[in-house]
Formats: sequence, structure tokens, C-alpha cells
Amino acid sequence: MRDYLSVDKDYALWALLVQAKDMVFKAREKELRQYGISPEEAAVLFIVQTLGNKVTPIEISRWLLREPHTVSGILSRMAKKGLVRKTKDLHKKNLVRVSLTGKGEQAYNQATKIESIHKIMSSLSEDERQQLSSCLKTLRDGALKELGMSQPPFPDCE
Repeated sequence: MRDYLSVDKDYALWALLVQAKDMVFKAREKELRQYGISPEEAAVLFIVQTLGNKVTPIEISRWLLREPHTVSGILSRMAKKGLVRKTKDLHKKNLVRVSLTGKGEQAYNQATKIESIHKIMSSLSEDERQQLSSCLKTLRDGALKELGMSQPPFPDCE
């Protein structure tokens, strides 16, 4: 493995990116565990809160870059936990709308406490943050092009 990684620098860089993502994810997962929610559930809570309490599962799947059936499973688990409510659209009977419950709003407020992310990101200087942001946008845009997508599914955060 070491020989392959020393020869293929693109793969080694990709592996490092994946390791960093996985470790940050694990830190976030550990932080959210105290509130009884997963990072995926926290992301859904954020999207529903951001887009408004009548978002559709398809919109959520676009924001999460996940398949609709994956989001459907997450939403079903969240509904069982009492975090979200799924209701049929009054005008389009085959359309489902997702909204936060009171318990979901409380979980959203807890999920916005992102100390683990702040601690990890504080290891970067402001210049390093800007460089990382620029590099990640370049990689994301290259991946979008490779996938035949014209734009990100959600706006850039500045």
C-alpha cells in the first residue's frame, strides 16, 4: 500500500481528504450523541429550519447530496423520534411536506452548538481557512463537472 500511495499522489491526497472528513464527522457525531441525534438528523433539522417548515423530501435530498430513498429512511426515523412531521400537501396529494415538531425545534437548537467544529477549525489561521475554502470549492466544482451537474445543490456559505 505504501508503494502505491507514494506513486499515486492524487490517491494519497484523496485518502487524506477522506480521513480528515471522517475524523471531523466522528467528533461531530460524539458531540451530538449527548442530544440523541445523529449528524444526518442534525443536517435535516438545519435544512428544514433554513428552508422553512414546508420543505419536501426531494429538496432535502438535494441539499444532503443523498438519494431520495436514503432521505426517506432518515425522515421516517426522525418522525418516529418525534423530531419531524410529514404531511401530505393540500394541493398536490402525492407530495409530502416536512416540518419540525416542538421536539425537533429543541433538537435543532441543541444541534447548533457546534463546539467540536469550532475547536477543530480553530487549528487553522484565517489565511489557511481561506485557502482551504478555495481549494474545497475547486474540488467540489471539479466533481460537479465530472458528475455532469452544472451547479452546487445549495449556495456557498461565506
